[in-house]
Amino acid sequence: MEDVRINADRLWASLMEMAEIGGTPAGGVCRLTLTDLARESRDLFIARCEDAGCETHVDAVGNIFARRPGADDARPPVMTGSHLDTQPTGGKFDGAYGVMAGIEVLRTLNDHGIVTAAPIEVVVWTNEEGCRFTPSMSGSGVFADVYSLDYILARTDENRVTVGDELARIGYAGDTRPGGRPVAAYIEAHIEQGPVLEAENKTIGVVTGGQGKRSYEITISGQEAHAGTTPMPVRRDSLQGAVRMIATAERIAHDNAPHAVSTVGMISAEPNSRNTIPGSVFFSADMRHPDRKTLDAMDTEFRGACEEIAQDRNLKIDIVEVSRYEPIAFDATCIAAVRAAAKNLGYGHRDIVSGAGHDACYLARVAPTGMIFIPCENGVSHAEIENATSADVAAGCNVLLQTMLEFADRG
Repeated sequence: MEDVRINADRLWASLMEMAEIGGTPAGGVCRLTLTDLARESRDLFIARCEDAGCETHVDAVGNIFARRPGADDARPPVMTGSHLDTQPTGGKFDGAYGVMAGIEVLRTLNDHGIVTAAPIEVVVWTNEEGCRFTPSMSGSGVFADVYSLDYILARTDENRVTVGDELARIGYAGDTRPGGRPVAAYIEAHIEQGPVLEAENKTIGVVTGGQGKRSYEITISGQEAHAGTTPMPVRRDSLQGAVRMIATAERIAHDNAPHAVSTVGMISAEPNSRNTIPGSVFFSADMRHPDRKTLDAMDTEFRGACEEIAQDRNLKIDIVEVSRYEPIAFDATCIAAVRAAAKNLGYGHRDIVSGAGHDACYLARVAPTGMIFIPCENGVSHAEIENATSADVAAGCNVLLQTMLEFADRG
């Protein structure tokens, strides 16, 4: 295979251009899904892909596909991409790197006049982060038939606005059915979002799979009462119940070390008054582990403990599982191709399991799938200080290019 390399400066400039949309004073990005800023980022993606000679289309859940024809355009496409939505205090690289790396692959193929046998597609998946609308990975989930289209379009944010309404408002409600078509391979480039590659001085993470996840929304109902006049034995304090449940989630993760993790990322108490015992508490929780049996056991223990705590404190509890995916093993051929590309290009690499959920985890249900990780500074992501070096960004994209050429064949 010809030693074709991407344009590192161009890729970096395109990442910084995208980062201006929703850029924060602290150097991060706030670009929540299906907002006006999200529309701007989607418009920029389409403009840059059309500049590269691609045709674009949008499906009914808002996923955007940019297609570079192949010599045999009837062949299933080789696909790459990621997402452009961010966390409220997100960084420049999470998601956007995989999208802009895909555009750089298109540009590099054009630069060298390379005609692939199979078409190439770069995709932007809708609502990967799941911080405005749950569940996360919505667009890829519909594409892979994990969720129905109607279910996702009806999901609401805290203001009761639906996904379907917002897609229509920003002009990204397509009319084609998501999924239902063959994909030759899906390869996603992403920052690691953890510390392993940097600590081991490795440039490329060859992702072998992803750990499973259970996400919950928990509502606890007790009784509001005066903070000074209500004796402790008769209180039905929802927040104290939640405190014990949250501590239980952390204990379960420690009990299943070293791979288990648990997180409570959202919490609200009502009436949120300093002189009133909280009568209602809502909090989110998630648990993750790469082994399904262990994850199932963690789930059972957590649910049981929450029910027991609620009963002991005379509280009502409602536990809703809002997202679930099982541990996933990526395709052996894709893994081998990423590993071979890293080796041939001279990059230090290691096998690694993804601790985060990615659209690739759902694509793996319907297509041969692999992922490429690059280091991020201090392992920090989902934060405004998220950072990666230009050299590592380019290295990951070079591996992506070589891996996609391996699957697309040259015409």
